[in-house]
Amino acid sequence: MDRLSSEPTGKLIVVHAWTNPEFKKILLKNATEAGNLIGLKLPNFIIAVENTDHVHNVIVCTLCSCYPKYILGRSPDWYKSRSYRARTVYEPRKVLLEFGTAISDNVSIRVHDSTSEMRYIVIPKRPAGTEGWSLEDLKKLVTRDSMIGVTEALSPNK
Repeated sequence: MDRLSSEPTGKLIVVHAWTNPEFKKILLKNATEAGNLIGLKLPNFIIAVENTDHVHNVIVCTLCSCYPKYILGRSPDWYKSRSYRARTVYEPRKVLLEFGTAISDNVSIRVHDSTSEMRYIVIPKRPAGTEGWSLEDLKKLVTRDSMIGVTEALSPNK
C-alpha cells in the first residue's frame, strides 16, 4: 500500500489486468515484473491467480494469517479466524456461500494457502458492462474481499 494512500495497490493491479491483456499475461507469470511495468515494487513472493468462467480462486493461510496488507489493504478479522482458515480448505463452496458467493458446481474452486514465502492476489472476473470504463471507475468495483476470492468484484449496477 502506498504510504500516502489508504487504497491498496491490489486494486491498481486488478484493473490493469482487466484492461491490458499483455500486462495480465506477465502478471500471471511474474507479479514482480508486472508490478514494475506500472510503477509498483512488488516482492518476489507475490503470486497472482485469475478467476475465470471455469475456475474460482480463494486465499487462506492455514497456519497463521500471512496476508499481503500492502496489496490487499487491512486484513479482515475473519481471515485470521480458526474457522475460516480450516473450513475454507475442506468446504470452500460452503464458506463462499456464507459470504454470498454462490459458485456453480461446474466451476472448480482452487484454494491457495499463503505462507511467509508465497502470498496471493486473486484477479476477480471483470464485471460485464464495464467496457470503456476508466481505471478510476473500475477500481471502485474491486474490493479487498474480491482480491481474497471470497466475493466477486462489485456489479456496475450497484
